[in-house]
Amino acid sequence: MLMPRPVTPHALASPVSASSWWWPLVIFVLGTPLWLQLWEPTLFITINQWCAPLAAEFWTGLSLLGNGWGLLAVTAPLLVFAPRLMVAWLCAAPFAVLFARTGKFFIESPRPAAVVDNAQMRVVGELLHNVSMPSGHTLTAFAVASGIYYALTVAQRRRHWWLLVLAAGTGLSRIAVGAHWPGDVAVGASLGLLAGLLGHQVWIRLPSTQFAPTAWGVRIAAVLVALSIFHLVTEDLDFAENHRAQMVLTVVAVTSLLIYLWRLLASTFQKK
Repeated sequence: MLMPRPVTPHALASPVSASSWWWPLVIFVLGTPLWLQLWEPTLFITINQWCAPLAAEFWTGLSLLGNGWGLLAVTAPLLVFAPRLMVAWLCAAPFAVLFARTGKFFIESPRPAAVVDNAQMRVVGELLHNVSMPSGHTLTAFAVASGIYYALTVAQRRRHWWLLVLAAGTGLSRIAVGAHWPGDVAVGASLGLLAGLLGHQVWIRLPSTQFAPTAWGVRIAAVLVALSIFHLVTEDLDFAENHRAQMVLTVVAVTSLLIYLWRLLASTFQKK
């Protein structure tokens, strides 16, 4: 009887240490006083007011890194320079969506604006009142950051720790704009890291041929980037303050997409 061939990681994959799988749990456990809201609303008000001196555009820009359409535009250059990294974070995305939707469906927790006197806090954008747990933006940012981070070689990871710092900044921005409690952010970070690790397990099982410009996975990524361009130019992503950032990202995404399409056509004609 023929035995099934074991699935082995492709040559571009670097191992993920066993300790990495503990980090989502560590963050979740350390954040227990936060998601149990033992220190709320005092901690939220303190952080929110501490962030207030910085311009709203700074925090809304960071928050854009937790918006799916914004992230597609931010990472669009990967289509040209590192398609495997683009595919890596897209492998984590379904897990992020699943965790975020499930949490918000089952946990009907109020947002800060529904509990705290609005005169005591800074609110940027729409006043939100419901489905606070977990922070979807934080979860998404950490899923994308960790998906890319773990797709790097071990040596590259030492130089790209800033990816996780950016994700943490996105989480902080959700408190700064008055949208989430610190506990929502802690749980979002925990689940986002888990989504990134799970996505990595999918990614390492893909053959390296799936990272070529002509591969269907990369083509789908290009279509998603095109959709992000449409959203960038037709609507405000979360905040009106993001208008200028969206215009810059539109240029980045359009340029990246055109270069990718040019290379795709060139590769297609070479095969003929």
